[in-house]
Amino acid sequence: MIPGRHSLFWKLALLLCLSAVFTVVLSGWLLRTVGEQVVLLDEPAKVVMREYAAQAEDAWHRGGAEGVSAWLQQLRRREPGDAMVVDASDHSLSGRPLTESQRAGLRFQRELDWRMSFRSTSMPYIGVPFPENPEAGRLVMQLPPRFMPGRNWPLWQTLLVVVLPALLAMLAGGLLYWRTMVPLRLLQARVRRFQDDPEARVGPGLAARRDEFGDLGRRFDRMAERVAQVLGSQRQLLHDMSHELRTPLSRLSVALEGDLSEQDLRRRVAREVTAMRELVSDTLSLAWHDTEQRGTATEPLSPLAVWDLVVDNAAFESGWPARCFPCRLPADARVAGNLNDLAQALENLVRNAVRHSPPEGPVRLDGRREGDCWHLWISDRGPGVPDDRLDSIFEPFVRLDQARSAGSGFGLGLSIARRAVHRQGGRIWAENGHPGLRVHLCLPAAAEVPAANV
Repeated sequence: MIPGRHSLFWKLALLLCLSAVFTVVLSGWLLRTVGEQVVLLDEPAKVVMREYAAQAEDAWHRGGAEGVSAWLQQLRRREPGDAMVVDASDHSLSGRPLTESQRAGLRFQRELDWRMSFRSTSMPYIGVPFPENPEAGRLVMQLPPRFMPGRNWPLWQTLLVVVLPALLAMLAGGLLYWRTMVPLRLLQARVRRFQDDPEARVGPGLAARRDEFGDLGRRFDRMAERVAQVLGSQRQLLHDMSHELRTPLSRLSVALEGDLSEQDLRRRVAREVTAMRELVSDTLSLAWHDTEQRGTATEPLSPLAVWDLVVDNAAFESGWPARCFPCRLPADARVAGNLNDLAQALENLVRNAVRHSPPEGPVRLDGRREGDCWHLWISDRGPGVPDDRLDSIFEPFVRLDQARSAGSGFGLGLSIARRAVHRQGGRIWAENGHPGLRVHLCLPAAAEVPAANV
């Protein structure tokens, strides 16, 4: 997989490439610069060589060939290696002819400011003109070993080729470490803080980054927000459930302390236990929907077929005939949904509509295709809901008995239906139908499939 445009990979790769190029360029430049310096004669060597040339010129002026010959004998006792004094035509000024080795030295002689070569096993010949009259002659002698430059060149090579790149690599590694550890430590600090404070977030500095750390920070913020919502919802559910359980428990206490007959007491206990079982079941279902983070797996479904299943159960529970649950939905309607979630949502909506409708309703399902969605709605003939409370009826434990006809229930059915619809990527809302209440669902449309796959 190719990293994205703003991936941290490109930033780190660019830093590595720049550090590698910088290391190569700097090492090469230093090798050339230092190499040119270490192969040159130092100033003390040049001073000694010029002094020898001045002595050779003085010997020539004072004693001619004999004087030069005597001086060369003295020089050989002081310095190892060969030496000669020649004129501008490379003829010997000492009166003795040049040997073959000396003539070879003349051909490869170097000046004081030239670079010395390390490839030769013998000392190089250095030509130094007479200081007073360069045209008269010059001293050509092998460089004394003590003046040979480059004795420290292996050390310099090791420093420039091994030590310097290693130091630059450590510097690049430090920059990479800093580049990655600063946001990572910030994220670690936020995670540690989140353990004690659910409101902790990574903040805009990290979340605004467009690389992997920014994506991780934004995901952490979304996770933290979700966890905070779930914790708040669970606390509210626990509070509301404990409040709701007090009522049937209080009624049971009154019934047990009263003078009800055994048969009436049994009926009352059975009724209250059924109510509490329904409360616990609905609360657990609502808590599961709040806790589950991932969307459910979807498949092509026929809302008409799901409606038929829901109507069978609703007709059995309510005692209404099936004709009281008409459906005007096209037979080719297909949604991308989850069978369990869709059935639960429709079942809770129908049960709520039956509870607040006059005898034998009716409760009707309608729908139409709108772009990439199917718009479904369930209508009843109940008293409706005040317009300013249409949104709140989907909150847990909200019951508007003053607006709807009296009935059983704990106000959890619509909350569960809303969460089931949201898990399928849909929307749900309510409006008054004048008469009755109309609950709308908008679910993603699916490609048509054979009815057998419903």
